[in-house]
Amino acid sequence: QVQLVESGGGLVQAGGSLRLSCAASGRTDRTYVRAWFRQAPGKEREFVAVIRSSDGITYYADSVKGRFTISRDNAKNTVYIQMNSLKPEDTANYYCAAGLSVASVTAESTYDFWGQGTQVTVSS
Repeated sequence: QVQLVESGGGLVQAGGSLRLSCAASGRTDRTYVRAWFRQAPGKEREFVAVIRSSDGITYYADSVKGRFTISRDNAKNTVYIQMNSLKPEDTANYYCAAGLSVASVTAESTYDFWGQGTQVTVSS
């Protein structure tokens, strides 16, 4: 089992920045990919970014490319997402996820473990 805990959410004005953290505990040596998803009110949860645990290769949704950066600190078993130039449409509950294998990294079904989420609200 892997436990994931997100932190760092909050309220920020449009154009501002936030950094979210996702700390993992448990059998973290088994995780192959770590990712961020988000879910806005009334919408389905969507993929944001993913990082491969072994070599740090990343992939982003088009909607956040160039504004968000995912990174990892393997020594701390923590993944981060730096969010810059935030827009009101980035408002959502942000979830981190961990997958033990790779299928489609943008699909929720790939991920075996999920955090409880942290709210990000961007005001205009």
